[in-house]
Amino acid sequence: MTTLLAIDTSGDACSAALLSGERIEQVLETAPRRHGELILGMMQQVLENAGTRLDALDAIAFARGPGSFTGVRIAVAVAQGAAFGAGLPLVPVSTLAAIAQGAFRRSGERRLLVALDARMGEVYWGCFEIDERGLAVARCEERVCSPEAVKAPDGDGWCGVGPGWSVYGAELAARTRAVVNADAGEAICEARDLAVLGAAELAAGHGVPPELAAPVYLRDRVTRVG
Repeated sequence: MTTLLAIDTSGDACSAALLSGERIEQVLETAPRRHGELILGMMQQVLENAGTRLDALDAIAFARGPGSFTGVRIAVAVAQGAAFGAGLPLVPVSTLAAIAQGAFRRSGERRLLVALDARMGEVYWGCFEIDERGLAVARCEERVCSPEAVKAPDGDGWCGVGPGWSVYGAELAARTRAVVNADAGEAICEARDLAVLGAAELAAGHGVPPELAAPVYLRDRVTRVG
């Protein structure tokens, strides 16, 4: 039975969740610019509620980005500090994948086009399909680009989700012909969905030592490549 703590500080919301077998408990608060003061208390709360300790876990999962540069850095630093102290591996999980996982949990949609507002007229973009295990799997490379440059994978039945659809819905829909539900733009990254994906990544041998955990900004990477 996998026992894993997951944290997210990549957006306006801040959350921590503890997965123990098939049970998940989460604490979440929307509190922009307060992640640094809240996340440690949230981690302690879910551990205490479960009656366990950090050093009794199998791993810590964290939202590695994309998202707010400051928020993503907070998640990496907090996860590294906790993992070093408890002797645990870390599991980096895509913010976009977690949003897709959450959309599947709520709506059952299995083909998901995730967009986050990256500012400067751009979106963070990812395409995910839910596999036979009920897990979000990437079907395109995550990227940062203008809304006019996005592309959906082949096939029908794609559904738009994520805050980027609230800002650039018309442009994204014109490029992808995706179905967009009324609440699509309200979908956020949540630690409970990171935990589900993180447990699968850990089982696949994708945990990393704390010193190798790193944020993924996408914009910074694209700038270097381009």
